[in-house]
Amino acid sequence: MPPSGPTRGHVLVVDDDPTVAEVVAGYLTGAGYEVTRAAAGPAALERYAARRPDLVVLDLMLPGMDGFEVCRRMRAHGPVPVIMLTARGDEDDRILGLETGADDYVTKPFSPRELVLRVDSVLRRARAASAPPARSALLRGAGLVLDPAARSATCEGRALSLTLREFDLLTFLLRHPGRVFTREELMRGVWGWDFGDLSTVTVHVRRLRGKVEDDPARPELIRTVWGVGYRLDLPPDPGADSVAPTEPEPGSLS
Repeated sequence: MPPSGPTRGHVLVVDDDPTVAEVVAGYLTGAGYEVTRAAAGPAALERYAARRPDLVVLDLMLPGMDGFEVCRRMRAHGPVPVIMLTARGDEDDRILGLETGADDYVTKPFSPRELVLRVDSVLRRARAASAPPARSALLRGAGLVLDPAARSATCEGRALSLTLREFDLLTFLLRHPGRVFTREELMRGVWGWDFGDLSTVTVHVRRLRGKVEDDPARPELIRTVWGVGYRLDLPPDPGADSVAPTEPEPGSLS
C-alpha cells in the first residue's frame, strides 16, 4: 500500500523471500517511499519496463536469473541506482556486483533501518549527480582530469568509465591530495554514512585502482597507509596548478 500524499521516490524491491521483501517494503513505505515488489528476475524486468523506479533493491540469489544478470539488463536501458542484497560475504561477489552497475550492497542479515538509510544516501547522491551542472574548476593531477559538473573523467586522455561512487571517491581524493583518510572518514566524506560495512570502501578503492593505476597490484597513486587508511599521491608538477580545489563537497571533511 503506497503512502498517502507525495512520496520520496519509487523503489522496486526484488527478493524471492516473501518475509524479507515484506519487511523491506514495510520499512521503505513507512519512510515515505512508494514500493513495488517482484519475486523473480523476469517479473522484476517487467515491472522495471512498465514503470522506471527511482531505485532498485535487488537480491543477488534469485531463481532462474540471478541479481547480476537482472542488474545488467536494467542498466542496459539507462542508469538507475541499485542496492544489491546478498547473503554471501565473498569479496569477489561484491566486486562483480559493483562492476555490473550496483551502487551499493548490503549483506544479509541486515538492519531494515540501515537499509532505509542506504536508500536515502544512494538516492540523494544520484539526484545530485543528475541535477543541472554548476560551473566548477577541473581537477587535474597525475594525468587525471575530472570535470565535477559534467561528471566526466579521463586518464592520459582516455575516458574513464566510473560508477557513481567511484567518481565521488576519486573527486574527493583529488580535492585532498597528500592527506591520509581512514576508511571511516572516507565513508563519511564520500558515502555520507556515519556507520556501515567498511569493506565497502576497500572494494571501491580496489575497483578504482584497477581503472587509474598503471599497475593496480603496486599502486603509485592511491596508496595504502598501513594501519591508517588511504592517501592520494600526486607527482610534483612545477609550473602548473595540478589541482585546484573547488568548494568542498557536502559532507566532506575540512
